[in-house]
Amino acid sequence: MAKYMDVHDGFFGVTAEQLREAHDRDLAIEKDEEVHFERAWLDPEAGKVFCLATGPSKEAVMRIHERAGHPTPQVYELTVEV
Repeated sequence: MAKYMDVHDGFFGVTAEQLREAHDRDLAIEKDEEVHFERAWLDPEAGKVFCLATGPSKEAVMRIHERAGHPTPQVYELTVEV
């Protein structure tokens, strides 16, 4: 499985609890696309959320996020790791 990092915009003022709720929505349906969301990070001042996932494709990651209510076109395959 490949690794992906995605970026969500517009999450200004979001709390840790709200991030957890959004992440839990992904976790509840991730198996439908054979995706696993490992972690999520939040920068509420910049309004950014970053998610690390493994899965079969960028499109699978995007479909789960869309179904969970927080779509993003910014999904990047992480092909080099040191």
